[in-house]
Amino acid sequence: MFPVMQRSLHRFRLAALLAALASLNLTACAPIGVAAGAGAAVGVAAVQEKGVSAAARDVRIRAEINGLWLQADENLLYDIELQVQEARVLLTGSVQDPELRLKAVRLCWQVDGVKEVINEIEISDKSGLVNYTRDAKISTELRSTLLVDQDVRSINYSIETVNQIIYLMGVARSQAELDRVIDHARNIEYVRRVRNYVRVKEPEPEDET
Repeated sequence: MFPVMQRSLHRFRLAALLAALASLNLTACAPIGVAAGAGAAVGVAAVQEKGVSAAARDVRIRAEINGLWLQADENLLYDIELQVQEARVLLTGSVQDPELRLKAVRLCWQVDGVKEVINEIEISDKSGLVNYTRDAKISTELRSTLLVDQDVRSINYSIETVNQIIYLMGVARSQAELDRVIDHARNIEYVRRVRNYVRVKEPEPEDET
């Protein structure tokens, strides 16, 4: 696809999402209006399967992510495809700069309600193959460690490694859980630094009754 056409297409998609989000907000008190607005953005079948509130949440999440991407770097919109299902975000596409991949994931986790970010973005520039392979090995090792740690809910975390620096993103259930994740990351061979972008979940209010 020609670059100009691709840019126009992405702008059109973003405009459609923002319009759908506005429609959902304006018709929040009318069930029929909400169903129509959600259906325009995510399809009637999806609304029927997930329910109107879940479909509306996915539309909101997608629109907010696109908005953050647009503000941060327009190339995120041009190079990366975004899908949201049941608050789980799937990223696909190809970028040359690992930092752009990292930025895309980090901004996704800034949106309230995101439960998981599945990063399938490929790095097209393999000129630093040794570094790339080592980074991938570090990320894989940390994911495996978190998966078997019963005190950590691994699905709540995204792990990106660039030049042997681990970037942690996601939502921790507690500070204690986050501390465990950071400790695991620091103990992996070749890791130079650990950068933490994880939000700690607010504690649930106690029931006074």
